[in-house]
Amino acid sequence: MSRVPNPFRLLILWIGFALARVGLIQRERARRTTDLAWPRIVTGLARMSKNAVDVAMVGIAVGSTAIAGVGFASPFWGLAFALGGGVAGGTISLVSQRYGADADDELAQAVRSSVVLVLAITLPIAAAFWTLPTALIGLISGDPEAIALGASYLEVVALGVPFAGLNLIGSRTLVGADDAWTPMVLRAGGAVVNVALNAVLIFGLGMGVVGAAIGTVLANVAVASAFALGLTTGRVPGVGVFPVTVDPVGTYADVGTLRQLVEIGAPLVGTNLAWRVGEFPLLAIVDVFGTAVVAAFVVTQRVRGLMNTPGWGFGLASSSLVGQELGIDDERTAEAYGREIIRFAAAVYVVSGVVVFVLAEPIAIAFVGDPADPAVPIAVTLMYAACIGIVFRGISRAATGPLRASGDTRWPFYAQMLGMYVFAIPLAYAGAVTPLGLAGLVLAIITEMVVPAGVNYYRFASGEWKAISREYRPDAAPGSD
Repeated sequence: MSRVPNPFRLLILWIGFALARVGLIQRERARRTTDLAWPRIVTGLARMSKNAVDVAMVGIAVGSTAIAGVGFASPFWGLAFALGGGVAGGTISLVSQRYGADADDELAQAVRSSVVLVLAITLPIAAAFWTLPTALIGLISGDPEAIALGASYLEVVALGVPFAGLNLIGSRTLVGADDAWTPMVLRAGGAVVNVALNAVLIFGLGMGVVGAAIGTVLANVAVASAFALGLTTGRVPGVGVFPVTVDPVGTYADVGTLRQLVEIGAPLVGTNLAWRVGEFPLLAIVDVFGTAVVAAFVVTQRVRGLMNTPGWGFGLASSSLVGQELGIDDERTAEAYGREIIRFAAAVYVVSGVVVFVLAEPIAIAFVGDPADPAVPIAVTLMYAACIGIVFRGISRAATGPLRASGDTRWPFYAQMLGMYVFAIPLAYAGAVTPLGLAGLVLAIITEMVVPAGVNYYRFASGEWKAISREYRPDAAPGSD
């Protein structure tokens, strides 16, 4: 829904209507997809921008070693999103189908069981981060100061891990119920609060990396509380009415629903972990190239993250819209939505890639600061590679939407494993130890995005996901296991 005019919505809608004029997408589907996608894209931009600002604040206040420490801790924090996002993938699949079929009781059960499952997964992770931060950071770095700063950050941010998982459940519940606006308001607002808190804690109180961690925890607690209030009472003051409500008094550990969530979510957890875990060896390999290449690679990853935010919206819009059609047994329309959103996403990613390609050098200078820094030309080269690959990342994210909506979530896992471990990491390693050099890293960046796109699109085109979805539709939901 689009409650206020927004430049992001207008730009995306303009692209969608341009595609409609040449017959690549129906005009109404372009509008409906845009209304679901753009709030999530804004959320992604807010979060990715927040991450960049956080690191900049820590660097200004403490120094480059603190940036390294927080950088070493960040993949561990990312595990909360890898695990919670997998469970939330099951949530949006079940919620969207039940919402489309007006099965309110089963929808509420899916949400309550999702809460139980995400807490069961994230609480042990949080405990490990809290009790073993130094040992965990020490697995990545041998720099004592960076380890100490990273451990300080990880120990505190561990407290926010369960809340980050719950936020994903709340967000996917609303998107599955055709409301992407409210999650955007809450989560983008949380990102703004996070930046404001960090500014006070880091600069005002001089708390350094600990201040950054406290800001992250408090922001996640606030957002989780807002989701809980809205889902149980039907509204959040100042935000608006929620499309669904969930009775907090009811069965939580429903065996049948939990089984479905695990069946759908486990491959998604694997997909997310394949990428998160792959970050560790990939960064270690990049380090072999030298400091300039490491800096250029980090810049490229940040820029790629910003370019990839449209996929946050198109992937969830596809999951929701395809899932709703599957929920009323309209497989033909579900497939049409999936195919047209893939085209839509690819077009938006082309625009994003072209903009960054043209502005690659000034972007690199803005990150590095010194135009004469040797990292600048390397960053430009790597960004060119990212601009090529990002179009395929858009196809991959959009093609994953129907698979998630249907419960066919194993193939995205296979795709991510293949792209990261069979192509990207070996190519980067070959570049580090053979005359292939930087070309190996360029190929790694591209193939990490191209390969999953090919696999996910192949699976979507096969149509097998429609048959799989029949096992998870409301009339196939468990009654009383």
